[in-house]
Amino acid sequence: MWFRQKCVRPFAPELEHVCGRPLGLRFDEKTGDLYIADAYFGLMIVGPAGGLAKPLVTEAEGLPFRFTNDLDIDEHEDVIYFTDTSTRFQRRQFLAAVLNVDKTGRLIKYDRTSKKVTVLVQGIAFANGVALSKDRSFVLVAETTTCKILRLWLSGPNAGTQDVFTELPGFPDNIRRNSNGEFWVALHSKKGLFAKLSLSQAWFRDLLLRFPISGPRLHSLFTGGRPHATAMKLSESGEVLEVLEDREGKRLRFISEVEEKDGKLWIGSVLMPFLGVYDL
Repeated sequence: MWFRQKCVRPFAPELEHVCGRPLGLRFDEKTGDLYIADAYFGLMIVGPAGGLAKPLVTEAEGLPFRFTNDLDIDEHEDVIYFTDTSTRFQRRQFLAAVLNVDKTGRLIKYDRTSKKVTVLVQGIAFANGVALSKDRSFVLVAETTTCKILRLWLSGPNAGTQDVFTELPGFPDNIRRNSNGEFWVALHSKKGLFAKLSLSQAWFRDLLLRFPISGPRLHSLFTGGRPHATAMKLSESGEVLEVLEDREGKRLRFISEVEEKDGKLWIGSVLMPFLGVYDL
């Protein structure tokens, strides 16, 4: 359509609501279908031959998705778990969502057989990455603003309850499970003094939001002006097993996803135009 003719630029935040912004991607290994969590268009699907993605879900409990973020697939139960980061802010306003300590994020389940949509957890402060455990007994969701990974039990004696899986030294983005059942978490940035003050002191946060600071400058302040990269590997019980860092940001910056495959880590960023590969 004519209004999508400009959707050819590599970086255009002002056009995201028109062009879409894919964030979470997962293949169904049985069918080859690619499921997409698009920040503006909701949960989508495209067949193994490619082509135009089709929308599957755009709302839950009467609330339209404003910031669909990530997903994981339980092929055994035929359901998809995904996040809607906020009911107030869109992706291009992601820093505002964090600075306002917005807690309208949701973890949602989509049943592919019945087409039923169920909100599993509400009140998440920037609901982000999603990962199902290897035995499918729990699902993890990154609560970016609080620097935590939350766990929702799906089966067993704790089914239906949630707890904190782990607390992190920075802001988690996506979570990806490896073949051993361990989890790789990409940290967008560490939690510096400016971020700590912004999130813990309401007066400082209110003062900051009143100043006419540009988005890039505000992001730089929030991340401490250090565009480094940090990836952490967690055990099935939430223990830190390994930490990889490019502290000076010489090669990788602001990473958003770490996927382990065949002895390598494939690393992406939601802000920077690169694909990183690291030999384990």
